[in-house]
Amino acid sequence: MAAAAAYPRRMTRNRLRAWVRAQRARLPIRALREPAPVVNVLRLSGTIGRVGPASVGMTLAGMERAIERAFRGANLKAVALAVNSPGGSPVQASLIAGRIRTLAAEKELPVIAFAEDVAASGGYWLACAADEIYADESSILGSIGVISAGFGFPALLARAGVERRVHAMGKRKGMLDPFRDEEPEDIARLRSIQADIHESFKAMVRERRGARLRAPDAELFEGDIWTGRQAEALGLIDGIGEPRAVLRARFGERVKLRPIAVRTSALRRLLGRGEAEGVHRAAWGAIAAVEEWAQWRRFGL
Repeated sequence: MAAAAAYPRRMTRNRLRAWVRAQRARLPIRALREPAPVVNVLRLSGTIGRVGPASVGMTLAGMERAIERAFRGANLKAVALAVNSPGGSPVQASLIAGRIRTLAAEKELPVIAFAEDVAASGGYWLACAADEIYADESSILGSIGVISAGFGFPALLARAGVERRVHAMGKRKGMLDPFRDEEPEDIARLRSIQADIHESFKAMVRERRGARLRAPDAELFEGDIWTGRQAEALGLIDGIGEPRAVLRARFGERVKLRPIAVRTSALRRLLGRGEAEGVHRAAWGAIAAVEEWAQWRRFGL
């Protein structure tokens, strides 16, 4: 910026006006008056979908208003996604990512994702809603696959002398009952469902990453996980970086990062409290906490 000339102590009104016009011509006044560019930052953190009857992670119903706010604002240049999720429901991951893509197209705004500790499984699905993905060198990414886990108790019931009685219409209605032995045809049916969901996941990654992918399907889509640096080499992300540095390089030093809070209505909080009471609520909460911990634990966290 050019240095302004010293203000003359004595001059006529006309001369003063002329001096002011001269200084305006010399100084970048327009740049000073332009508002700073804004990037809204939407945090996508935690497991995706319902984790037990007493705990709900990210869902479209819970996130939709925040997503819509993320695409509104004066002088908005982009939307940043801060992703920290081990995955969860493929349906909710698809719905949330789909809503982000719809608004990005409507508002003609770029979306940039930043992986934190983990963007794996459904978490990576969410990151793929962005046009570009960045991560820390030690972030964990990938796990592009589908999993179903549970327990079986038929031997325990037999030792306890418990007789299980189930009456159902439809031979598949009791499929994968944990209290009876697995049937080969039930396992085959489950695997066909998993394969269909897996194909949807792979299609999402191919569509969003396109020619940037630099590895064969057999390497990318077998449920493996990678660090940020490894993911960059495979084309699963665009670079190593954190939000402030990347967004300042993109939009200038004056860029403002505006966090978008996910608000829960009083009614939803009330309904959530009403799902279980007393001992039942505490028990379900403990089970949900263990299930959620197990999802994070898969990635060493």
